[in-house]
Amino acid sequence: MKTIFFIIFILLTCNSMAQSNLIYDYSFTSIEGKNISLNQFKGKKILFVNVASRCGFTSQYKELQVLHEKYQDKLVLIGFPCDQFGGQEPGTEKEIQAFCQKNYGVDFIMSEKINVKGKNQHPIYSWLTQSSLNGVKNSSVLWNFQKYLVDEKGAYIDYYTSITSPTSTKIMRHLK
Repeated sequence: MKTIFFIIFILLTCNSMAQSNLIYDYSFTSIEGKNISLNQFKGKKILFVNVASRCGFTSQYKELQVLHEKYQDKLVLIGFPCDQFGGQEPGTEKEIQAFCQKNYGVDFIMSEKINVKGKNQHPIYSWLTQSSLNGVKNSSVLWNFQKYLVDEKGAYIDYYTSITSPTSTKIMRHLK
């Protein structure tokens, strides 16, 4: 009888641990000021990208929009404006949104401006960068347009540095 209770305890503990490594417990504030829970994206992959309007990689907005349009049935793309790298995102949320829409036709989800590193790191980026939370890998956000991909079940897949194009085979192989 003790063995059965022990096995049940182990199974419940393992199940609880596995669930704690999913992204769905987190939320963020959109660029329009609305609370968005990641839980609503269950069943779709999520690509998280820290973005900036005055960066050498800013033209990646175009490819991000292409990904959003082509794969929106199975991929949620979320841009997180961040001004922690060379002051390359100095604008307000309204200015950022206007810039992205005017120059790149961006209509994928954008968050309010956040910190992706440091003591005020947004909780989503804590999960994305800490293996103790995501269950897979530690990383550091090195620059604007670093990408993180999560699968349909909320599990961490991998991250891609700024030089990796949003439409690179490294990312695309997960979308086909």
